[in-house]
Amino acid sequence: MCLLVLSSTNLHNIQCSVFTSQMLTDAPSEALSDFRSFTSDLAQICVPRKALPAEMISRNNFSVWSILKKCIGMELSKIAMPVVFNEPLSFLQRISEYMEHTQLIYKACGLSDSIERMQVVAAFAVSAVASQWERTGKPFNPLLGETYELVREDEGYRLISEQVSHHPPISAFHAQSLKQEFEFHGSVYPKLKFWGKSVEAEPKGTMTLELLKHKETYTWTNPMCCVHNIILGKLWIEQYGTVEIINHSTGDKCVLNFKPCGMFGKELHKVEGHIQDKNKKKRQVIYGKWTECIYGVDPKVYDTYRKTGGDSKKLKEVSDEDDMAEVQETVTVIPGSALLWRITPRPAHSAQMYNFTSFALTLNELEPGMERLLAPTDCRLRPDIRAMENGDIDTASTEKERLEEKQRAARRERSQDEEEWSTRWFQLGTNPHTGAEDWLYTGGYFDRNYTDCPNIY
Repeated sequence: MCLLVLSSTNLHNIQCSVFTSQMLTDAPSEALSDFRSFTSDLAQICVPRKALPAEMISRNNFSVWSILKKCIGMELSKIAMPVVFNEPLSFLQRISEYMEHTQLIYKACGLSDSIERMQVVAAFAVSAVASQWERTGKPFNPLLGETYELVREDEGYRLISEQVSHHPPISAFHAQSLKQEFEFHGSVYPKLKFWGKSVEAEPKGTMTLELLKHKETYTWTNPMCCVHNIILGKLWIEQYGTVEIINHSTGDKCVLNFKPCGMFGKELHKVEGHIQDKNKKKRQVIYGKWTECIYGVDPKVYDTYRKTGGDSKKLKEVSDEDDMAEVQETVTVIPGSALLWRITPRPAHSAQMYNFTSFALTLNELEPGMERLLAPTDCRLRPDIRAMENGDIDTASTEKERLEEKQRAARRERSQDEEEWSTRWFQLGTNPHTGAEDWLYTGGYFDRNYTDCPNIY
């Protein structure tokens, strides 16, 4: 498996296109041996990495309070933060983590019942925010015009994202199945506010999922996210708020309640909700934790269980993989429930790698030969993120300041010339399903003509 531009399948095909079967038959044994060695080396290249080049940079000697004490109640998008509080990913790369559990979309595509499809789409919506668990580092703010592409032929999809606005910061993305089974797109405007002891992130923007075979479109917005104990104590994350998933084709709706922690922490990470049809009849109950797993159950079974108290059957499972950290589930499973989704265990060394998932660890990998195929605006080519990933905090800080000043200078120049910024791959339009303003993909990115891309690095 190989992320992005080249997959192991692609590389194999590239090699085989050079040698016809007749050429291989006629080739001397030495040439065949060299060819086998060459393709073996390429296969090794395409094994995704399982660790970053350097461990997480320590924040013990830095005080976030010294920066944020004057920002209580303020929106933080314009506040310059020291690079040590970042993680070595751009926000565009964080958005691509929505795709970690793409198998759920394919599962929904294969179901014939609309309520069952909604149930799995709901699980996907929850899974899309699960990677935020314990991720207390701030992703780098994308530069205006910055892009990120993710091509996963093994998973059957490709994604392109672009920073389409700097103030306010808006990131647009578009993912599509390589076999025209689905499209998943949206634009995100993350509003950050500091409240003295916590930082709250409101992910403004609508997610749109289209299941093309069923001619169905689902939309929803993500829950609020809050990082606690910014000043003192162990940092921890909660997500809360109501998420409504609407099937615009059938009228079905799923209402998910991401519960706030509460006084004694009993509700921490819990998600509960239900699916109703167009006649508002409750058809299915959804429950679980966004950090662990999600289940579905018949509403009558759920109500009976609640009324009788049920028998508490708690799952405690650990992964069989030696290199995975222990996963212990604390969700009380109602008899008759169906498991919809379970979080993928993180690597055992995740805490030393910014609490990245195995998926996140691969996102900034720059494989041999990839640079000449990527757009020059791709996140992987950002020198500040690359330096931080390599553990060089001084270079990361210097490069971050240089890039930000270059961006300001470009903005001043455009202002003097009375020139408007023009996005490259997305344009502002109207989401046909919600009627709301949205950034829509105009196509053409994967034609790989990048001659008019801006010089932002």
